Amino acid sequence: MRSTRARTSRFGAALIGFSITGAALSSASPPRVQAAASPLPAGTVLYLRLQTAVSTKISKEGQSITATVSRDVAAQGGVAIPVGATLKGTIVKCSQPTTADERAELLMNFTKLTIAGEGDLSITGHLTSVANARESLMADGTVVGVIESETPAVLLSGALAKLSKNSTIADEIQKQRIGQVNTAIEYPVGTDLQFTITEPLAVGKILASSGLATLSLSLRTSLQDLVTDAPQRAVSKDNKPGDPVNLVLVGSAQDIEQAFRNAGWIPAKEEDTQSVADTVRAVINGEGYGAAPVSNLYLFGRKEDFAFEKMLNTFNKRHHLRLWQTSVRAPDGRPIWLGAATHDTGIDIHPGVVSHATDPDLDDERSQVEADLVASGDVRAVQLISRPNPLTNGMTATGGAWHTDGRLLAVDLKAEGAQAKAGSRE
Repeated sequence: MRSTRARTSRFGAALIGFSITGAALSSASPPRVQAAASPLPAGTVLYLRLQTAVSTKISKEGQSITATVSRDVAAQGGVAIPVGATLKGTIVKCSQPTTADERAELLMNFTKLTIAGEGDLSITGHLTSVANARESLMADGTVVGVIESETPAVLLSGALAKLSKNSTIADEIQKQRIGQVNTAIEYPVGTDLQFTITEPLAVGKILASSGLATLSLSLRTSLQDLVTDAPQRAVSKDNKPGDPVNLVLVGSAQDIEQAFRNAGWIPAKEEDTQSVADTVRAVINGEGYGAAPVSNLYLFGRKEDFAFEKMLNTFNKRHHLRLWQTSVRAPDGRPIWLGAATHDTGIDIHPGVVSHATDPDLDDERSQVEADLVASGDVRAVQLISRPNPLTNGMTATGGAWHTDGRLLAVDLKAEGAQAKAGSRE
């Protein structure tokens, strides 16, 4: 797991992965290079998207499971495993605890890789990550659940009982609890996984390219001109440096909302009494709350126009981003937006600050956004673009390091109206 540092969060403290320089999937599979590829070495990571919902409450050992590759796996000269390749396997272990001190356990074993045009390949490896999960993983890929005594509700109640004879505060915390804390392991379709192969994998041939379209020359030129003079970081209300700008999107507000909705990202709610209470409840019960408010950041002198996030089963971990509409228009008149995406990986508490810890690798989060948007089907083209003299590393407002190659992910979205018309013809 990567080391993480903190980013300020006002509160103290959603399912789909690939990184390329091309864009929207073409209707035909890209051609294969007619040459044997070198085997992928042990240790190669496959980013997967679960296609079979699993739960220690209802799944059974021996049940078939499926996942799809969500980021291209590169090889010398091209792509060895493309987005959309399928992994199949079975549930090897599935145990739901019967007592409060037992942990749920789940082991998913993928053994077959199917690549279009190549058929089935045997694959050996194990899970090494379940993105944004509260659970932990053993060395063999077994997912190990939490127990109720580890949830903040129990820990806070115990601490408050010791600190004060007045139980008013503890009673308020207990009111936020909705029934018994659910400690089952439950992963819906779309859950992001990482699978590491443990034996070399021969894939026969490689793709000459990802088969994705790039931005038109006129649009690329417009975006290049925009980012040349655009701010490189958002700022806080008191003008402290915030998240680096690493996204540029083209499309209407409706296009933006549709694309992220279809990609599994949820709009963050505005901060009010109800959303804060829901956030507190999620934190206390050790649950996810995919619409939790985010702290405001500022670009062009105003707070974000959109904020989206994607969470699984804990508030502590989430993908999230903010978007600001610029005053520049694309050659066809559509709005252009700048964005900043980061990945919260935990909670960090130090004197004076309670904050989310963030993944210092901003390029990996950029790739996550790319993968999710392309999978939504709402992307026309996507490409990485550079700016002069980019920031490539720095520190968050609370002392956490971050690094990037300085490029921005440029995404040309399909028009919402055109998408609707296309759907009506099918």
